[in-house]
Amino acid sequence: MENNDTGLLLNKQNIQLHRNWFKEMTKLIGIIVGYRHPLPDDKDYNLYGEIKTAYSEPIKVGVVYDEHPSQWTMRKLGWASEMDENLSVIHVPYDLPGLEVGCLFIIPPGVDGGSPRTFRVVKMSTTAVYPASVSCFIGPMMDDTFEESLAKDFSKTNFNAIAEEED
Repeated sequence: MENNDTGLLLNKQNIQLHRNWFKEMTKLIGIIVGYRHPLPDDKDYNLYGEIKTAYSEPIKVGVVYDEHPSQWTMRKLGWASEMDENLSVIHVPYDLPGLEVGCLFIIPPGVDGGSPRTFRVVKMSTTAVYPASVSCFIGPMMDDTFEESLAKDFSKTNFNAIAEEED
């Protein structure tokens, strides 16, 4: 297939130009967030399919934040429109290193004196033709103070039904 069969914007130089335009747009109308991706050598999943891993150090990246997407936007992205009540959409640069489901975005507070909130990527999508960005469906991360060592040691409890078996 020859290069002139695909159209003007599908050659490598113009695709990179389009992606650079997106990065410039994030500088003008986006926000700067912290981005952390799972380290490739230390990925592990728990019983529920949730990723448990070590993450990279935060990287500053510009994103376009769509806090409350409309049902039309959700349908256009191929997501169930019923899910637009609790989750948000951000658009991130296409060439972000290590981008995958499970990455973390640390979004600064919208009010003075607030603390930043951490969100996990739940789902991603992009266009098929020369994508400049990736749309990430993000959900809030809750602080987990539960110690896993407590979940494995049931020897000091009275609630273990298997410990005292009746004949």
